[in-house]
Amino acid sequence: MNEIEKLDSEIDASCRVSLLALFVGAAFWLVVASVLGLIASLNFHMPEAFANCPWLTYGRVQPAADDALLYGFCIPAGLGVALWLLARSGRTPVRGALVPFVAAHLWHLGVLVGLIGILAGYSTGFRWLEFPRGASSPLFYAYLLLALWAMMTFGARRERATSPPQWFLVAALFWFPWIYSTANLLLVAWPVRGVTQAVVAWWFGDNLLFVWLALVGVGAAFYFLPKFCERPPQTFYLALFAFWTLVLFGSLCGIPQGAPVPAWLPVASSVAAALLLVPLLAVVIVAWRAVRGSVLSKWDHGPFCFVGAGVVCFFLSGLMWMALACPEICRVTEFTWFVPAQAQLQLYGFFALTMFGAIYHILPRSAGFELPFPKLARAQFWISLSGVALLVAPLAIGGVAQGRQLQNPGISFAVISNSTLPFLRVSTTGQLLLLLGNLIFVLNVFGLASAWKRSVLKKALALVKAPLETAEVQA
Repeated sequence: MNEIEKLDSEIDASCRVSLLALFVGAAFWLVVASVLGLIASLNFHMPEAFANCPWLTYGRVQPAADDALLYGFCIPAGLGVALWLLARSGRTPVRGALVPFVAAHLWHLGVLVGLIGILAGYSTGFRWLEFPRGASSPLFYAYLLLALWAMMTFGARRERATSPPQWFLVAALFWFPWIYSTANLLLVAWPVRGVTQAVVAWWFGDNLLFVWLALVGVGAAFYFLPKFCERPPQTFYLALFAFWTLVLFGSLCGIPQGAPVPAWLPVASSVAAALLLVPLLAVVIVAWRAVRGSVLSKWDHGPFCFVGAGVVCFFLSGLMWMALACPEICRVTEFTWFVPAQAQLQLYGFFALTMFGAIYHILPRSAGFELPFPKLARAQFWISLSGVALLVAPLAIGGVAQGRQLQNPGISFAVISNSTLPFLRVSTTGQLLLLLGNLIFVLNVFGLASAWKRSVLKKALALVKAPLETAEVQA
């Protein structure tokens, strides 16, 4: 083993405990989110099945499903990938792994408290910020600890020159505390009134759901795609251009065209959304130049496929985000199923697929064991991709049809609701496929973590028995 391989092995070992805590918890909450999302979808097909259980009504279980996916899976998975990438890119091990390990458990505790609060009826009522105040504090401080340790690793890097993935990930580490603390202070702790309240809520949702996820997901894709294709990055300045335009234009979107606010706010949001086409095209060009000529040779249904499909979904979700900001389209799609279709494509299609590929690459190297079910991991790609397609496409098409009917005053709302049921049934099938794919992911992550724990126990038992056996031989 040469010096580079030894250093890589040391870096992987330094991240091991923290990554296992983050990824195992994220996998668990991913399944919880899938089950809650499936229950929420079934509320439209079998409303009498959950009518006597207030905890499982749509108004509670759907926000719980969304927050379990976003806060339970997306953010801890993104933090784990960011910690490993900053350590690997900087060629320096993570010091004091106990702190991020404790912070990961504190994060998962906050998610548990928040989900119980939502299901019990204590939601704040703000989209993507439904967790009650009792859950917000542990989440905020856990994130600060994890981000601090990642920044300490970045600051102690041996490789002083920075790369595009590092720009995206470092920006994301600062982005979440800023928007999360601002939204909690202005909406929950000391709530503002009137129009300002709605503007802050839209601003927070846009920056969390689009900008933060894009920073982490695109940063991971810019690292892994050239690595999988075994070639150095060739688009330094284009990646820099994509970074600054994404941060600049993405942070100004989110205010719908029909919002009861001063007219200049939706107009500015619409202009910024239209300009999002610039970073979207830049990201696609960078990704294409990284994989050009290697797509067919790397198409083995492994991590490369997950990350590549994630980039495609990011581009499509960005186009849907732009469509929602277009005045002519927004008149039809606003307050329809098209809006959750875009959110699910961003969460499941882009971010979850990208994290699947990253975790399948990182975790075996960090834990020192191969995946227990590698063939199932390859099958998960097609299952999850099919689930995303069957979840998003019917909701988007049904949303457009629903919007056109809502514009006709001669059609009653009951008729419109009944006409969307076929689309919802197909999307429920997508939820089932996603649940199956997520269970495969859990099997691999939990199985790998169990293998590592068994090896640790065997080593500990060997150390305990060794002195006793020596004493018996001497006697």
